[in-house]
Amino acid sequence: MMSVILLFVVLAPLTGFLINGLFGKWTKPYAGVIASLALATSFILGLFPIMSVLNGHIVEYTYYTWLPFKEVSVPFGLRVDALSAVMLFVVTFVSTMIHIYSIGYMHGDKGYSRFFAYLNLFVTSMLLLVLGNSYLLMFVGWEGVGLCSYLLIGFWYEKDTASDAGEKAFVVNRIGDAGFIIGVLFIIYHFGSATYSNIFPRAHQVLNTTSATIIGLALFLGAMGKSAQFPLYIWLTDAMEGPTPVSSLIHAATMVTAGVYMVARSNVIYSMAPIAQEVVASIGAFTAFYAATMALTHKDIKRILAYSTLSQLGYMFIGVGVGAYWTGMFHLMTHAFFKGLLFLGAGAVMHSMRGLLSIDLMGGLKKYMPQTAALMVIASLAISGIPPFAGFFSKDAILAHALEFGHPYIWIVGEVTAFLTAFYMFRFVFSVFYGEEKVPGLYHELHTHEAPSVMTIPMWVLGIMSIIGGLVGLHIGGVIPFKHLVTQIAPSTPIADKAEYPESLLIGVSVTMGLLGIFSAWIIYIKKLITAEKIAKTFKPIYTLLANTYYVDEFVYCCIVKPFWWISTNLLWKIVDVEIIDKGGVDGTGWVAGRIGYLLRFLQTGFINNYAYWISFGIIVLSGWYIVKII
Repeated sequence: MMSVILLFVVLAPLTGFLINGLFGKWTKPYAGVIASLALATSFILGLFPIMSVLNGHIVEYTYYTWLPFKEVSVPFGLRVDALSAVMLFVVTFVSTMIHIYSIGYMHGDKGYSRFFAYLNLFVTSMLLLVLGNSYLLMFVGWEGVGLCSYLLIGFWYEKDTASDAGEKAFVVNRIGDAGFIIGVLFIIYHFGSATYSNIFPRAHQVLNTTSATIIGLALFLGAMGKSAQFPLYIWLTDAMEGPTPVSSLIHAATMVTAGVYMVARSNVIYSMAPIAQEVVASIGAFTAFYAATMALTHKDIKRILAYSTLSQLGYMFIGVGVGAYWTGMFHLMTHAFFKGLLFLGAGAVMHSMRGLLSIDLMGGLKKYMPQTAALMVIASLAISGIPPFAGFFSKDAILAHALEFGHPYIWIVGEVTAFLTAFYMFRFVFSVFYGEEKVPGLYHELHTHEAPSVMTIPMWVLGIMSIIGGLVGLHIGGVIPFKHLVTQIAPSTPIADKAEYPESLLIGVSVTMGLLGIFSAWIIYIKKLITAEKIAKTFKPIYTLLANTYYVDEFVYCCIVKPFWWISTNLLWKIVDVEIIDKGGVDGTGWVAGRIGYLLRFLQTGFINNYAYWISFGIIVLSGWYIVKII
């Protein structure tokens, strides 16, 4: 029975995709309901294997042999253990809320059925990624979410910016995926299998430190693409060209969390490779700080949230990189709640403001959208790490373990980033919902109003989870429930010289940094004791650098895209393709065949005596060759 339930967890959203994808012309009025019911079904069915895992069991079933090679046979199987149970809950629960919200947000769009078909396929791919019992099934889901991100980011393909953003996401992810493929091939080479149950128990016997490091770094390259870590982050902010529910789905519940899950799933390999762990944690710390600085100056509400996602993903990689895998997974879960809410709140603002995005056009919006304002404050407190909101528990756990596991510099970077996070998030909140209206009469002209219930109810559900979702990180009876669950599958890397610090001190520092960030934003954007314009003018070079996101896109275009374009056009196309392959290979082969045929046509005279002559000549030549060979 459980095997059927687990299979239908994946098949339910796939069915929704097929119904809306094949019959969208007729199901259009009900496409949102069909897709939402499919996800709700997946969520409800997923509770059964989750409960089984909470009772101490691992749920795993093999359905058939997928790739029956002679030496490496790959089964199609699904597995729910502590790690995949967390992901199953996050993916299905948050995605269900986003699907329901999308019914109101996408109402009236001409691609309504197509949107929900893509959305269901996206979640199907993510479920296959997290529930598959082998790296190859993970890779199928990995590529599936990549395809769906391309389709959904470029959903409004009539706009060049949207189609270009979809292509950019697709291409950048292919770079990371090359590393993922290499890592999986190394795993198959060493273990003769891609199935987790055949790999992890034997890892210490099969791999040495060098092999584990190579595999770990190759897999992490894939994670850098999917989870948008430096330098493969450049696609994520452009992904804002898609509909806002897509941004919420990508940033909160699906695609960008895949890399963190993959590293946590591969914990046995990474725990054998200290260098790979150090790379993961260091890049995570750099990305967290780097992305936070770019969020300080942006005025587009969705791009501010996009940079915050990059930064929060950096925290998750700090957690799994220092070897405290449960902390990275914990932050992945809490982040799904408040980041999903933040994007849905931004979507509600856009829905009410007829698509306007700039915080320079907003202010005092709380009067018109009180529910959205309250929910955005909740989500912002959560992401800022203020107790008792969810983000406090997970972020504090990551930073505490980074320091205790011997990474003081990463801890310092994380604490500074915590200050920046609180500052830019409340810059967002104060600029949009508080203060005075920046453009008098604009709200009246746009008929600004609170979002409909079909949008606000899912937001409230995520708001509640943003408040209580971190309580599983509390000490209960001497045990942290979430840690106890996850460490059964992903135990923390043993540390010989683990440092001990007073918990109250670490919590105090983290909370203080968050409160200082909020206070600084209040001083500048509410009290205006010093204006943002004056700060920008005083630090103009730095402000310009941040406002232009360090000119990374320009650098990539000038130093990577243009040279590759020139090489592709002038060398590979005009010379290799046209001159060598087409003219030299294809046309040349035809020319040679034509010349030979032209010469041989003189043998075809139609006279029997000529044919007899050539046959006799041939017999003489062959006979002579045979006689010479015998002699």
